[in-house]
Amino acid sequence: MTDWAIGDIQGCADAFFRLLKKTAFDPNHDTLWVAGDMVNRGHDNLSVLRYIKALGQQARIVLGNHDLHLIAASVGARKLTPKDTLHDVITAPDCDELVTWLRQQPLIQCDAQFMMSHAGIPHIWTEAQALSLAQSVSQSLQSDETYRHFLFDMYGNAPDQWHDTLTGTARLRVITNYLTRMRFINANGNLDFTAKEDPNNGPAGYTPWFEQPTQTKRQLIFGHWAGLEGRCPTPHMHALDTGCVWGGQLTMLNLDTLERTCVDASR
Repeated sequence: MTDWAIGDIQGCADAFFRLLKKTAFDPNHDTLWVAGDMVNRGHDNLSVLRYIKALGQQARIVLGNHDLHLIAASVGARKLTPKDTLHDVITAPDCDELVTWLRQQPLIQCDAQFMMSHAGIPHIWTEAQALSLAQSVSQSLQSDETYRHFLFDMYGNAPDQWHDTLTGTARLRVITNYLTRMRFINANGNLDFTAKEDPNNGPAGYTPWFEQPTQTKRQLIFGHWAGLEGRCPTPHMHALDTGCVWGGQLTMLNLDTLERTCVDASR
């Protein structure tokens, strides 16, 4: 039995299945930690979602911003843009089943050694606080009474800083932004969403989130930031988005040995 973690698949089904074959992934015994953004920008989101869903308990998933976008689009909370490639899921006969399954997935996964979220964990939160706040978003998504309201009000960059006094969807939005969209942050926990690629070219006063003094004790797995090309200089933090959908690679990390296995986006 091997525990694997994989970066942003984003609908790149061909690379995904080639990587599973290259690692000899055994769906009956191995576990796949999926760092979010299973869908969008690639051209076969449906095969990716169906496969991961079929893994059942052998998959440990966190939602990324593109996964949340799919959920929102499926209920009419957001219109698809020309860049979106989610039509195969939206028009599929099992769309409702897939979206219901996605809504049940958390924003953070962890065990005794590892913690995983799509974008990372901000330095302003302890592990326990991050888990509690992530759970509050999950509760809203999983509730048939509240999830639509949250999705219709999920988008936006404000507030850009966590405060204990935040309430309602503003509170849920900023938690979601930290865990699924964060790249640059300042010492006070303010987020910046204008810079997205080069980690060395952030706004004045802001650094990549992982350069702030973390309160996270576990090793941290994250995706989201293709511009890092899978490199994170902070010890015990594992960046797994290697830009497959942009012509780069798709990467899996063996959590037992910390060895990486990659495949190119094209053969």
